[in-house]
Amino acid sequence: MTSLRPRLPLSLLSLGLALHSGQALADGVTLAPLQVTDVSASDGYQVRQAQVGGWQPAALLDTPASISVFSQQLLEDRQVRKLSEVLQSDASVGESYAPIGYYENFNVRGFELNAASSYKINGQTIAGEQNVALENKQQVELLKGLSGLHSGVSEPGGLINYVTKHAADVRSVSVSTNEHGERYLATDVGGWFGSERQFGLRANLAHEDIRSYVDHADGKRDFASLAFDWQISSNATLQLDAEYQHREQRSVPGYQLLGGSAVPHGVDPSDRLAYQQWAKPVQNDSLNLGGRFEYRFNDDWSGTLSASRSKVVIDDYSAFAWGSENGMQSQFSPDGDYDIYDYRSPDDTRRTDEAQATLNGRFDALGLGHELTVGTSAQRRTVDQRPYYNIDVGDGNIETGAPAVNPSDLPVGASQRRLDSRQYGLFFSDRITFNEQWQTVIGAREVRLDEKTWLETGELNRHTQQYQLLPNAALIYKPQPDTTVYASYSKGLSAGGTAPWFTSNLGEILAPTLSRQLELGIKHDWQGMSFSAALFQIRQAYQYARPEDGGFTYVQQGQQKNTGLELGASGWATSKLQLQASVAAIRARVEDSGTDAYEGHQAINVPKLRAALHAEYTLPVPGLALLGGARYSASKYASQAGNVEVGGYTVFDLGSRYRTAIGGYDTVLRLTVDNLFDKRYWRDTGDYLGDNYLFQGAPRTARLSASVSF
Repeated sequence: MTSLRPRLPLSLLSLGLALHSGQALADGVTLAPLQVTDVSASDGYQVRQAQVGGWQPAALLDTPASISVFSQQLLEDRQVRKLSEVLQSDASVGESYAPIGYYENFNVRGFELNAASSYKINGQTIAGEQNVALENKQQVELLKGLSGLHSGVSEPGGLINYVTKHAADVRSVSVSTNEHGERYLATDVGGWFGSERQFGLRANLAHEDIRSYVDHADGKRDFASLAFDWQISSNATLQLDAEYQHREQRSVPGYQLLGGSAVPHGVDPSDRLAYQQWAKPVQNDSLNLGGRFEYRFNDDWSGTLSASRSKVVIDDYSAFAWGSENGMQSQFSPDGDYDIYDYRSPDDTRRTDEAQATLNGRFDALGLGHELTVGTSAQRRTVDQRPYYNIDVGDGNIETGAPAVNPSDLPVGASQRRLDSRQYGLFFSDRITFNEQWQTVIGAREVRLDEKTWLETGELNRHTQQYQLLPNAALIYKPQPDTTVYASYSKGLSAGGTAPWFTSNLGEILAPTLSRQLELGIKHDWQGMSFSAALFQIRQAYQYARPEDGGFTYVQQGQQKNTGLELGASGWATSKLQLQASVAAIRARVEDSGTDAYEGHQAINVPKLRAALHAEYTLPVPGLALLGGARYSASKYASQAGNVEVGGYTVFDLGSRYRTAIGGYDTVLRLTVDNLFDKRYWRDTGDYLGDNYLFQGAPRTARLSASVSF
């Protein structure tokens, strides 16, 4: 653990004060409106390119996939700190076990993402068991649907890619607070240097004293990143990225159904279940390293080498609320009683190493234009954990609270290897242009998977050696340059799930599963707006704890089939109004599972309809803009059997942004109020490791920030 916790060499406050050697702010503060010039249609919330759809940045209009991009301006205006606050702006996304104080996870198109494969930085896979910092991110990209061609083993729901900031002449300091007394300070410093300005650096530092709306759930966070750019020659470039984050915060357990058939009512969002003084904050130390070298042989051909390492170490010593009646059922009692568990998982270590080489080129053959990518990749993921430790030490009640109980005195076992997964791939993709209207994209990845898993006893549980061809094909029709119609087919390979502790095959990691997707879509750019629509169907093997003979066994049986329609719009609706909006309607069904109660109705935690909107309106006052948004979700089930449902909700957000000059420095002031009308709702009703949990949405939350550029 100590190797992941370097001391920051300079305090954030000292760095912020040292950014400018000229006149200090203390010499006199003047306040004057800053005249804001018109922003082009390529700025703001509309983004025309993304990395997540291929191996090189590509125009969204020409990419035969459904992609959402959250720009730097949107991230700044929303004052986001976590990915959940970013993805609220897309209706296809829901939270899937994202408790306060723990790392988050999501479902996209009704399928859960996987921390092992669903998250990337600059196109390189990271260990997803972390809340990735956003201070050094230029944009966040979401690919909805299968990504097997580009990622190999991955979940069918989608893929998240963080794009980091790189060298620019920038010097800024940002401070922020909220009504709970949060303290936040961040700096962003960068520039070019060298005899020909061929070297570039960008450093981001941040410190946050987290003040949660939940009792006994405060924490802190420290973050540092460095990006290095080297223009070696006119044809060769090198980019290096490094980021480290230490985060610690008490985790907040979720609620469970009362008696397995009722949703808790009248719950105060500030209540924390099972609080005990001896419990410790969850500590998460993450280190992400990445490098990319690109060489242009000529105007048509280029090659790229990339490598990355991502390591996460989690220390978890929590008091956890789970079940009732001495742990005989994974639900609270009808009266709201629950058991208190001493849960310990120190030194939980996840590491992902990846390397990739690609060759990209354009050429003509047989009268057809080709844009070809060929390459190879290698990836290794390891998981080291201590034996499962979850000891019943007392009980509490959701209304009367939790009495003080003593922690367990049992020792924690030694760390051992649980997973060693190695993945090798050969891939190609060719965009073939027939004429101005017709194109096709064909590609495939040959995956060789060599994966070993071990039981907690140290016994080898499974050794999977598998070859799988993952094809991808799309037909594109462009009736005019600003319109794209496409149809695509893709096949994916996903990591197997882990059997929950209450199943007969406790801890078993199942073999990878196949998934398939069909998608029809249309994209259209009109003036300052980009519009999109996609109709999809995804099938994947269903993994669940199957009830049998008074117990459970974790199995892969049957399939989950999700069919849906997505609509999206982003950009400048008028010269003063820009927006990002989306709607998603999804029908999610389980078939042939062998458990009749789980079939014939909508899948757990997947509403039939969601909608999201974020907007900015420029007011007549120079530098002042009004920000606002709304999020809607239809009702959704809170159990696999479909016998318990939580109501739908609509949440409104409001804010403002003011650009001005203070003491001659460009300054941006932002005020946001999320959940303006203090709506009570259940944001997450999913399952995690076989158990069902309910998490409330945040109450009304106000945040104020100021950013000063020197």
